[in-house]
Amino acid sequence: MIKRVLEKKGFRVIHNESGANLLNGLVSSFIKKTGWRGTIKADFAVLEVDENSLPIILDSFTPKVLIMLNLFRDQLDRYGEVDVIADKWQKALNKIAGDTTIIVNADDPLIAHLGRLSRAKILYFGLEEPKSFQKNLEHATDSIFCLNCGHRLSYKGIYFSHLGLWHCQKCGSKRPKVNLSTWDSVLPGLYNRYNTLAGVAALKSLGISEKEIKQGLKDFIPAFGRQEEIEIQGKKIKIFLAKNPTGFNETLKTVISLGGKQLLIVLNDQIPDGRDVSWIWDVDFEMLPSFINPVVSGDRAYDLAVRLKYSRPAQTPIIIYENLSRALDFCIHHVNQKDPLYILATYSAMLEVRKILSGRKIL
Repeated sequence: MIKRVLEKKGFRVIHNESGANLLNGLVSSFIKKTGWRGTIKADFAVLEVDENSLPIILDSFTPKVLIMLNLFRDQLDRYGEVDVIADKWQKALNKIAGDTTIIVNADDPLIAHLGRLSRAKILYFGLEEPKSFQKNLEHATDSIFCLNCGHRLSYKGIYFSHLGLWHCQKCGSKRPKVNLSTWDSVLPGLYNRYNTLAGVAALKSLGISEKEIKQGLKDFIPAFGRQEEIEIQGKKIKIFLAKNPTGFNETLKTVISLGGKQLLIVLNDQIPDGRDVSWIWDVDFEMLPSFINPVVSGDRAYDLAVRLKYSRPAQTPIIIYENLSRALDFCIHHVNQKDPLYILATYSAMLEVRKILSGRKIL
């Protein structure tokens, strides 16, 4: 969204559009916009950065704007719990002062705490939508203890995972006042309301007017693998990246809210995904309506099928294709032309899906 608005204003933008967010992916993005003499042909770089790579990146340069969107458990075998990442972030953020504006999600207690400790200029965003509160706490919750005193947090309402209107009854710590809470989301899904608020807050901090932002986001097309739509044989296919419990839950809710009936779930355990797939047991697959019989595929298709078996009524069929090409052939052949096929895939699986369907290059 940020890239789209900047480009509509005539700026040249470097962007790691494929989601390659480790150091080598970021360097590749710069190389693509660099001349033979080493001159970078761009005005802005808009970079999605891996959570564990952020401290390394901040050692290399100081950003004008830094967005801290959320912290959820992800690839525990590589990175450990979110507290480990948060500690690294705090040390890295100590090097940043007033030249940087940090856009902070006030609804995430851990992120908000890091914002309070920073010496940089802070802008908070968060939702003000009581109608979107969840009835129950999800299994995939991480930061539910006060970072000041360690007491369990209380919530006026929770949007998903540990994001919501939080406060500590013991020490009085509470969700900061937000600078931005309303903006029409350009994509479906509650998590995309957060994405939109973060992007708009960042653009405003760069001096872009509300009128220019609205004009820039008109007819916005989803990014690489993030609700991207591909048409094959006249049939619509929507690809959703889903790589951790919270992300998976929110994607499932979005597919259900869109009236999805046809679903392919692809689970890989390659290096970009994390080798440990035990996190699938923290995904609330029980929310899937009984009329959706998902097809499963990927390196760990059978692990996924077992998890789904425990979430479905007895004797409900689960179709398994370990080979992704065969899974896609089956789904495309059987998909109803009126209803899109929704594909939920981990990162390496998403790249494979795109390569098979469209042959587009990764970088």
